[in-house]
Amino acid sequence: MKRYGYCLSVLLSAVVLVVFVGCGQEAPKTSTPSAPAVPNTPAAESTGQAVVDSVKTPLDKSRQVEGTLGKAADKTADTIKDATQ
Repeated sequence: MKRYGYCLSVLLSAVVLVVFVGCGQEAPKTSTPSAPAVPNTPAAESTGQAVVDSVKTPLDKSRQVEGTLGKAADKTADTIKDATQ
């Protein structure tokens, strides 16, 4: 029984050692960039600006709606507060 426990502990120690040594290594460095470079042309800039504007406009509208809802919530809270007093 002692021999079985000894073998098991040696095996587990070896596995733990391999895991620690394997996890300590860094990933290999790649020399190629992950995304291709975008050419700096007026057409590319105008396309990029159009994409930004298409995202920005709905966000601005949602901020306005959020402000309106916040004002309505404050007004409702004031009405409830006045009614309870």
